[in-house]
Amino acid sequence: MNFTETIYTNPILKRLSEIAQKTGIESYVVGGFVRDLLLNRPCKDIDVVCIGDGNGINLAQKLGETVDNNTQISIFKNFGTAHLNVQDWDVEFVGARKESYQRDSRKPIVENGTLEDDQNRRDFTINALAISLNTTNLGELIDPFDGVGDLRRKMIRTPLTPDVTFSDDPLRMMRAIRFASQLGFDIDPDSFDAIQKMKDRIRIISQERIIDELNKIVLSPTPSYGFKLLYHCGLLHSIFPELVALQGVETQDGKGHKDNFYHTLQVLDNVSRNSSDLWLRWAAILHDIAKPATKRFDARVGWTFHGHEDAGARMVPNIFRRMKLPMNEKMRFVQKLVRLHLRPIALVKETITDSALRRLLFDSGEDLEALMMLCRADITSKNHEKVKKHIQNFNKVEQKLHEVEARDRIRNFQPVITGEIIMETFGLSPSREVGEIKTTIREAILDGKLRNEWDEAYSFMLSTGKKLGLSPVNN
Repeated sequence: MNFTETIYTNPILKRLSEIAQKTGIESYVVGGFVRDLLLNRPCKDIDVVCIGDGNGINLAQKLGETVDNNTQISIFKNFGTAHLNVQDWDVEFVGARKESYQRDSRKPIVENGTLEDDQNRRDFTINALAISLNTTNLGELIDPFDGVGDLRRKMIRTPLTPDVTFSDDPLRMMRAIRFASQLGFDIDPDSFDAIQKMKDRIRIISQERIIDELNKIVLSPTPSYGFKLLYHCGLLHSIFPELVALQGVETQDGKGHKDNFYHTLQVLDNVSRNSSDLWLRWAAILHDIAKPATKRFDARVGWTFHGHEDAGARMVPNIFRRMKLPMNEKMRFVQKLVRLHLRPIALVKETITDSALRRLLFDSGEDLEALMMLCRADITSKNHEKVKKHIQNFNKVEQKLHEVEARDRIRNFQPVITGEIIMETFGLSPSREVGEIKTTIREAILDGKLRNEWDEAYSFMLSTGKKLGLSPVNN
C-alpha cells in the first residue's frame, strides 16, 4: 500500500518530504493522520517522527523557514519535540523514542530510538501506522502490527502485550475506550481483560489527563457505549463513583424503580442525537445524580426521589471541582439545568398558570431551549404511546411559553425599578429593605399583578416602601 499521491497532493506533506529528502533526515508521518486517512475521516493534525537526536526540532525549524519568517514554532528541547501551525494544519514533530513509566510515576523515561521502537511504544495498532517521507520508499505504508487489518475488523488492540502497553501509560486504558466509543469499534478481548485487571493503575494518572479523555467519550457519537465499557471494566468506579451509584434496581413490597444508571445513559444518547454541546451533555449525565441520596420508599406510592433536582444542583460544583472541569459559566449552566429539569414537566397540566410560565422563562433565561431539549431527552419509557403523549404535552408547553414570552418579554428581563432607584428614592444605603422591595416588585411582575412599566412600577415601589415604614426623600 503506497500513498505517494497523497503526499504530492497535500501541500504540507509534499513540503515535508522535499525537506526530508534534501536534508537526509529520516522522517515518517505516523498515528492519527494515517489512521483517519485510511478511514476516510477528516484530520488536520499531522504527527511526524524523525530518526536521530534533535532531528524532529531541526525538521520543524526548516519547515517554518519555508512558510513564513514569522511562523511561531514551539520547541520542547527536553522531549525533543516541536509544534507549529501551517495553513490550519497542526504539525507535531518528535524524535523516534522509547518511552516507559515507572510503576508509581506519571512522567515517562524517554530515550532515543528507531522507527520500530516508536511504533512499539504506540498505544494501539491502528495508531502505529506510518507513511514514509523518504526517497528510498516514499509513500510506503509501514504496518508492523496489522493495524490495517484491525481497521477492517473494527478492533482496538495493543501492538505489544496489553500488560506492557497499559503499564507504560495507564491512561491508555481510557484511550482504548475512547477510541472504541468514537469509532464504534470493539476492544480486543485480551486488551479488555488487561484493563479489568489493571484498572487501579489509573490512580497514578493526573485528573487533567483523565478528564480530557472522559470529555472525548462524552462527545462521541453514542457516548453510552463508552460509559458502559468504563463501567464493565471497572474504571468508572474510580473516576466517577457518583455515576456508578445510580446503577441497580431496589424492590420493596413488589415495587421497584427504574435503573437510573442506564436511564441516564439513555438520556445522554438522546441529547447527543440533537446537540454536540459538551455542557448540555454533562447536564444530561448529572440531571439525576442525587437520586441515590434522595431515594425513599413510601408504602402508598412506592419509590420517591423528592428534591433530587435541588440536591443534584448542589452536587455539581463539587463534582466539577474534583474532576478539574471548569468552575465558571459552564458549571453554572449545568447546575441550572440540573436544578430546573423537572420544572417543564410540571407545566404539562391544562390548568397551568401564566405566572408559572413566566417564572420558568425568567429562571431559565437564555438557556430555555437547552432545558427543553434535556427534558425531551428525559422521556425514556419503552412504551411508545406514552412517549408520544409526553412529546405532545411538551409541544403544548413550548407553544404556551412562546405566547407568554411574546406578550410579556420575561426572558432575561430586568425590572425598571433598580436597587439604585430604591436607595435614591428612600435615602437608603444597601440594606435588607432594598432587597425586600426589589424582590416584591420582581415577584409582582412575574405573578402578572404589575406591568414592568415605569409609572406603574414606581407607584408600586412607593406603596411597598410605605408598608415597611419608609418615606421618599427624593422624587
